[in-house]
Parts: sequence; C-alpha cells; structure tokens
Amino acid sequence: MKLLTALACATALTFAALPAVAQAPSTLRIGLQEDPDVLDPHKARTFVGRIVFKGLCDKLLDITPDLKLVPRLATEWSFSPDGLTLTMKLRTDAKFHDGDAFNAEAAKANIERARTLPDSLRKSELASVDSVETPDASTLVLKLKRPDATLLAQLTDRAGMMLAPKSLAGDIGSKPVCSGPYKFVERVQNDRIVLERFKEHWEAQNYHFDRVIYRAIPDTTVRLANLRSGELDMLERLAPTDVKSARSDKALTVTSIANLGYQGITINTAHGDAAKQPMGQDKRVRQALSLSIDRKVLSQVVFEGLYEPIVQPFNPGNPYVSADFPVPARDVAKAKALLKEAGHSKVSVELFVTNNPVDAQLGQVIQAMAAEAGIDIQIRSTEFASQLRDQQQGKFQMSRIGWSGRIDPDGNLHQFVTTRGNQNDGRYSNAEVDKLLDEARTIYDVAERKKRYDAAQKFLQDELPIVYLYNQTVFFALRSNLSGFVTNPDGMIRLAGIKRS
Repeated sequence: MKLLTALACATALTFAALPAVAQAPSTLRIGLQEDPDVLDPHKARTFVGRIVFKGLCDKLLDITPDLKLVPRLATEWSFSPDGLTLTMKLRTDAKFHDGDAFNAEAAKANIERARTLPDSLRKSELASVDSVETPDASTLVLKLKRPDATLLAQLTDRAGMMLAPKSLAGDIGSKPVCSGPYKFVERVQNDRIVLERFKEHWEAQNYHFDRVIYRAIPDTTVRLANLRSGELDMLERLAPTDVKSARSDKALTVTSIANLGYQGITINTAHGDAAKQPMGQDKRVRQALSLSIDRKVLSQVVFEGLYEPIVQPFNPGNPYVSADFPVPARDVAKAKALLKEAGHSKVSVELFVTNNPVDAQLGQVIQAMAAEAGIDIQIRSTEFASQLRDQQQGKFQMSRIGWSGRIDPDGNLHQFVTTRGNQNDGRYSNAEVDKLLDEARTIYDVAERKKRYDAAQKFLQDELPIVYLYNQTVFFALRSNLSGFVTNPDGMIRLAGIKRS
C-alpha cells in the first residue's frame, strides 16, 4: 500500500512538472470557387480575391446588408457645398501589419497609387480625384475635378483598401502588407491562401479564429464533399443543384442572398485580331445570339430556376432598372433573319468559360440554343485567372463572365463599356455612351441619373457589347457549429463575429 501511494505521488509530481500543452490554433477553412488573381487591391479584379481582401485589407468605408455606408478606417466624411471636396476623418488607432501606424499620409499614398499606377484597375473608379491633401495626421481631403456621386461607393471596396506605405515599392501581389484583421502568411497557387490573426488590429476582439485558410476548389461537388467531411468550415457559391440536398443536411446551414451584379457574355468588338470576326464586327450577329438564348430555360436547366433572368446590368429591384428593356422571349426565327441580314446563314465563334462544372454546363446549354439559330459556338475552358488574363489581353472572342456588383449603378457599367474603362476588355467604344455615363457620375438625384442610364442603355441594348443573362443568388453553406456569419448583397464573407460553438 505504501508503495502504491509513493508511486501515485511520484506520478502526480511528474505530471505537475510537465509544461502546459499549448492549445492548437483555431482555424477557419473557407472553400472558394476559383483561385484569386493577384493579391494587390489596385490591380486585382476577381470576386474571390475580394473575399480574401475582406480578411486581409481594411478599407475606408464598408456597406451593411441594407446597403448603407458605415465607417471603417474613415470615421466620418462630408462633401463641400459645391461637391468638389470630400473631407474624411480617419481612425487614429489603426496599424499596418508591419507595425507602422495608419494615418492620412498613408491613405494619400494609397489613393495616389490607385489612381496613377499604369496598370491600376482603380483609375476609372477614382477618375474624379484631382489631388489629395493631408492637413493633419487624421484628416484626408480629396479635391475633385467634378462632383462625383459614385466616389463613396468606390471607397467601400478595392479603391478604398489600404496597403502599408513601405510595401508599395515591393512585390505586393505575392506578399501583401495591409491593415486588416488578418495578415498574410503564405499562398500556394491554385490551392490555398493562409492568413493569421493580427492581434494589434483595432477591432481584434471581434475576430475569433487564429488562422483563416482559403482553399480554391473549382469543382462544386468536391467543394461540398469537403464541407460535409469537415475539411472545410464554409464555402461560397454553393451550386443551386446542391441547395436542396445541403438544406436537408442537419450538419450544415445554408444562407442566400441575391447579389448586386450580373452574369453574362462579354464580346470582343475591337480588341485585336480576335475581334475581327462576325460576332465582334456586326451588332446584328450579337443581337441574334441574344435572341437565340432562352434565359428562363437557362436558369431552370442549370440553376434549378433559382437565378433571375435579366438583360440589364442592374439587379432586379434596383431603381435604375429600365422598364423599356424587359427580358425578351426567345425568337429563333428572328435570330436567323438577323444573321441573314448580316450576310450569314451560319457563323462560328469561340466562347471562353471557366473550368468548373457549372460554367461547363452553362456553356453547353448556350451552345445548343445558339446552334438552332445558326451560331456555331466552340467552347474553350481554362482556370479563371488565365481566362481573365487572356481577356485583358484581347485573346478572346466571347467570354462567359460576370460581375459581383456595386451599390452604385456606375460600378456595374462605366468601367466595362466606356472607351477608357479599365475593365472594358472588348474595347467597345461609343462617344454618346461615354458622355451619358460620365454625366451620370456627376448627378446625385436618382431620377436625373436614371435618365442618363436609360439613354445609355438604348445604345447598349442595340449594340450589345455585353449580353446579360441572369442575376446570381449567392448561396453560402457552412457547418452548423458556426455562428455569427451575416450574408450581404455583395457576396463577401466578413469574418467579424464568426465563431465555432
């Protein structure tokens, strides 16, 4: 008995002497439909990239689920009576991931880079800015060339994201240094992006995971299987065909919201040799393509009828949607007549799609519908970043691509269809459209702005540089042990408040 007692005491002392076992870091694993492009907010253009930036880079402003502007790095703001000066008061307790303080000079460096960098995709968004002033460390003043009704909305996204000034001369895309709640750790192309909690963030108490891992899994079936097995905690863009099954799974929660953007086909009308074919050169061929597509059937076949058919760049219910352009019924006979009028009984064209099952099916349905009108579509498939690169370089005839949308209508239109628009990959150009959309930027009254958008749409609906197809309802699926996730019409994953129970 004494021996047993002695052994027990020795064992207890042994355990007492062992160091405390470190708690494993908590990790949130998110499945993305594509691999993001460059992680530089001034050069980036992918939807999934914006999701990563939500954890990585703070912005001057943000939006709420009901589309109201709210403070982030800017705490308050006001325009001068003439609309030519925007003054913003900035946080004084924010830091960059390299330890430097965020201040007005840092904000100025970012705005200047975003609007002047030769390959910046934010130049069009910040075109109204004439100069940037910093009266003191917490005050940023934007002097404008003209009133700009879109500017605050632009600053809720990549144009308003802040990078550490010391990092601006380096390779930002491969190792971004921001001021968000999580800092960059590593990226393995086409696999994962790893972020680590930034403990000095001004709102650190609202972020509950030590690490966030974004996994690129294009195959929707594989992405859902990873969620069900516990390899993922949540995923964005659950396929509509999987919604019913996921909703019946007690281990999962499904949430959804109609987003602010559009999905469609961008057509190369004037960007290099690829535009020199009937679809690019003759609006009647583009009109025939649009009339050959039954948008309601497209939604039913590919998306279980869960996506709303559209022919305009604005989401259903948006005050800028025009009653003058309803979704047309499919008209194969008229499509054939338009081709004949253009001098063709049959045309061939290549359609670029992303290499995921949903886009593949979508391309095949469009291909079958168009064939009945005499339009022979060959499908080319690749991963999303390559599709975007080739599109920017004019190496495409048509591209099946969409836009996640912005709260201001300008964000869905100007940069895609104006002559100098930073994302006008097909190089469509119409001086009247430029004039109308430039004017719309300077007008704050909704009714007056709408007149400009309606007038611009008369040209766009006739010339069809973009054939709009549907508005996407964004479905998120997450493990039922997660709480605190709030859906937002921009389709982003905001990490604040998300917990594992």
